[in-house]
Amino acid sequence: MGKIYIPANNAEDWAQFLAEPVRHWRIGYSARSLAHCWQDADSFPPEVSEALSTSEALCGTTMLLGIPEHQVALPGGSTKSQSDIWVLGKRDEQLVSIAIEGKVREPFGSTVAEWLESGTPGKRVRLQFLIETLGLHEVLPSIRYQLLHRTASAILEAERFNAGHALMLVHSFSQTQDWFEDYQAFAALFGIDAEVNRVHVARKVGKVTLHLGWVCGSAEYLSR
Repeated sequence: MGKIYIPANNAEDWAQFLAEPVRHWRIGYSARSLAHCWQDADSFPPEVSEALSTSEALCGTTMLLGIPEHQVALPGGSTKSQSDIWVLGKRDEQLVSIAIEGKVREPFGSTVAEWLESGTPGKRVRLQFLIETLGLHEVLPSIRYQLLHRTASAILEAERFNAGHALMLVHSFSQTQDWFEDYQAFAALFGIDAEVNRVHVARKVGKVTLHLGWVCGSAEYLSR
């Protein structure tokens, strides 16, 4: 991905960056719902601001910029971690790296065990890198791989921009909190008893303090 970015004039401008626009840019799906929600807000949507206010460290964070479908390179293969939107925020004098994962009914994809089934050496290298980046000793085979690399990407971008905080935030438009149990299992790796519409501090990883959160978006964007 290049280093020159062009501002979006409307939500439709986001579709061009999807890996499969025809398949994913559909009413009721996360990519479209997320784009309309964030484009309407032109900053943090209200539910995101409210969740940030539950964190002593991130309360009052302002949004400096957001990049749809932002890619972060990872070792162990050519596939990058692609956040639905990556946000650079600021709280007092500290920068904040936020990787947003949009959801409606879509699952988080393969578990670590399923992802490793092909057994390529690169996957082992990547998994070890993710474990170390997240400050963990190991991960359960049942953990969703997507949550690992998305969270790691938030930390890597925090390091790149010299940000003191990194947040992986699931922005779900499912009104029944589909797949929240997968997020709960992931958060439990950090000793977190996860709650909806709340940001939790996970741990300090090097110079970066990691946070995890899940917010529920408005149902109005499921029909946009």
